[in-house]
Amino acid sequence: MKTLLILGAGTGGTMTANRMAARLGEDWRIVIIDKDDKHFYQPGFLFIPFGVYKPSDVIKQKKNLLPSRVEVLFGEIELIEPEKNKVTLSGGQSISYDYLVVATGCDIHPEETPGMTDNWHQNVFDFYTLEGATKLHEFFSKWQGGRMVLNVAEMPIKCPVAPLEFMFLADWYFTQRGIRNKVELTYATPLPGAFTKPTCSIMLAKVLKRKNINIIPDFNLMEVDNDKQVIRSYDEMEIPYDVFVSIPLNKGAEVIKRSGMGDSLNFIPTDKHTLQTEKYPNIFIIGDAGNVPASKAGSVAHFMLDILEANLLSHMQGREMTAKFDGHANCYIETGFGKAVLIDFNYDVEPLPGTFPIPGIGPFTLLGESRINHLGKLAFKWIYWNMLLKGIEIPTVHSHMSMNGKKPIAK
Repeated sequence: MKTLLILGAGTGGTMTANRMAARLGEDWRIVIIDKDDKHFYQPGFLFIPFGVYKPSDVIKQKKNLLPSRVEVLFGEIELIEPEKNKVTLSGGQSISYDYLVVATGCDIHPEETPGMTDNWHQNVFDFYTLEGATKLHEFFSKWQGGRMVLNVAEMPIKCPVAPLEFMFLADWYFTQRGIRNKVELTYATPLPGAFTKPTCSIMLAKVLKRKNINIIPDFNLMEVDNDKQVIRSYDEMEIPYDVFVSIPLNKGAEVIKRSGMGDSLNFIPTDKHTLQTEKYPNIFIIGDAGNVPASKAGSVAHFMLDILEANLLSHMQGREMTAKFDGHANCYIETGFGKAVLIDFNYDVEPLPGTFPIPGIGPFTLLGESRINHLGKLAFKWIYWNMLLKGIEIPTVHSHMSMNGKKPIAK
């Protein structure tokens, strides 16, 4: 019997296990390993600081999300030995595989920035973890105003639009509390603008200006000075804060570093089209574990799934891999007050205006704020639990980006 081993039972790993369990015959053993038994709906972390979601809204048991034929093991992954086709757990158990899918994702590392952890979860917070988002809600519910600064330490990060969404929701939340006039909101980013894609960046900068949110571009964080309550860049620029919200350095899993498989940020060098790792023909990635130049977001992992499935099956059967991932990303950007923006793009095409997913009909508008986009953002939680994780294709939403319904921007 042959073995398909999947490392990580988050979004990418769970989708892969469900899809491949339906595709592979009984001559294949499918095993998935993860360090804990809880699955987090990470897009929901954004809403917890503002009281829209509670922690219980974003947690399910991983075993309940996986098919019965998949063997589930919980434990720390100590080492991957690609040359031996073997993975060892911290308790000493080892598993040999014929094919490996790495879905170990990425995590925040606040300890990498001097001073960041000194007042951690006191007046310096993250919202990329459940603990951070929950602690921030406790702080915000009692805070009476002052200077709130959000900073992205370094790219790439999970969900590149999340920092912007956080600022827009903060504007809404403090308005609802009646203290918006007492809160100064500042967004400091290492990017030259609000977002990675120029067209979208221009549009989002207008939204920031309309909401009186300061943006400081090209800010490369060097340290957090808790004595002076400032964040300081490498060129000695200082931004004062009363509460500091950080998206710390994002890195791939430590096991990737221990196994000598990653780059300086522990991301595995991967062919951006086939999703096959550059060095190991029988190892593929899905989601955030690889260095493909696509957004590190759940929608991207979902669009990767069809390509991963096709190329895995082709390689297993000795056929040429013909499926190509185009970097498709699809993101709702919550802008507060019951509205959101939707963007759809890939490696080569910037976000464009238009309608999605049905050309000329929508119901969602691209590159513009609308109420229906906000409802789509909220509905995604149901789609995530009931369709996306199960590997079910969402009607009219395909792995490759379509130009149908999009309007090219005149230059």
